[in-house]
Amino acid sequence: MTTARIAVVGAGMAAARLAQQLRLHTEALDITLYGQEPHAPYNRALLAGVLTGRYAPDTLTLPAGGATVRTGTEVVALDPAARTLRTATGETAAYDTLVLATGAAPVLPPVPGLFAPGGRELRPGAHVLRTLADCAGIVRDAQAAGRATVIGGGVLGIAAAQALATLGCAVRLVHREPHLLERHLDAQAATIVRRTLEAAGVDVRTGADTTGVPDDGPLLLACGVRPRTRLARAAGLAVRTGIVVDDTLAASAPGVYAIGDCAEHRGTVHGRAEPAWEQADILAARLSGARPRYHGSPDRLRLTAGALEIAAFGASASPGPDTDTLRLSDATRGIHKSLILRDARLVGAALIGDLAAVGEIAEAVGHGQPLLPDPVHLLTGHPPPAFSAEGAPA
Repeated sequence: MTTARIAVVGAGMAAARLAQQLRLHTEALDITLYGQEPHAPYNRALLAGVLTGRYAPDTLTLPAGGATVRTGTEVVALDPAARTLRTATGETAAYDTLVLATGAAPVLPPVPGLFAPGGRELRPGAHVLRTLADCAGIVRDAQAAGRATVIGGGVLGIAAAQALATLGCAVRLVHREPHLLERHLDAQAATIVRRTLEAAGVDVRTGADTTGVPDDGPLLLACGVRPRTRLARAAGLAVRTGIVVDDTLAASAPGVYAIGDCAEHRGTVHGRAEPAWEQADILAARLSGARPRYHGSPDRLRLTAGALEIAAFGASASPGPDTDTLRLSDATRGIHKSLILRDARLVGAALIGDLAAVGEIAEAVGHGQPLLPDPVHLLTGHPPPAFSAEGAPA
């Protein structure tokens, strides 16, 4: 019996999860992960914790199910017809199944002076936060200067700003949109986040653009990411924003699949760890002979950064005209809760500072079940009233 050869381009979180799950299903596979970084797969979602020293770099390592991990090995070309790939050293490797888990690259804003002479590398003192090597450079420069500027008020920018403030740096956070986390929170909820950051010593500036690279400390760019699709596009695969996949996570060439931050499913690129792991689990089952299908992942945010605790689900930032909103906010305690309802069903929610009901709310949003006649208990934390068979309070 011939052992099937599975090549995974990328050795990040999605790739490690896939390899681990494949090994749980069957031993009759030859799995190789090709990673450009010099490290074994690690949990990239915890990099902000590495900045603060909460996590040592070696504690982020992820199991890969005994797969062969080729670190420091860049794949530069694919030939789906011949089912081969080529590395930067000129090596050609054959595969039976190819999985693209190439992740995403940071978006770099058009800031004057951002690049070193030649225009290909960031100038000294300018950083992104995608790798362990990035962490080391940011900590070095921030501690030397005692201050730092973060561009971007999304999840990564807020986590990084909070982490740098924890290191004792004077931090300036610049965000071009009117309020922070605009994809997940409305303006009122974002105000609570802003006040919590400011209480930690972060100078928050919204509705502002950066006109140049500051000369008083490092610059951290947290302006979002875009899928890495160069290999797939050059190989003739269908690419829109990401590598287009169907409900089986198959790309447009036989034997080729894509998962994680590089994959686009039904017009959506999720760019988060949870959907990437869900995709990895489903693909592992399919490659092992089962037939599950991927139907998409819910829009969720979960962020813990210093004193900040945030969870958001579904239509949390921009409810439609046919929805009702229940809101409880206590700025003095840094607490905000909002529920978005449509036809007595929970379609969105945001929680800041008090996540006690996060499990119940996540389940309600995910399943779309009708709520009790009085859902206010999800905001207050008080038990819901008991109802008789006729629907009146008991």
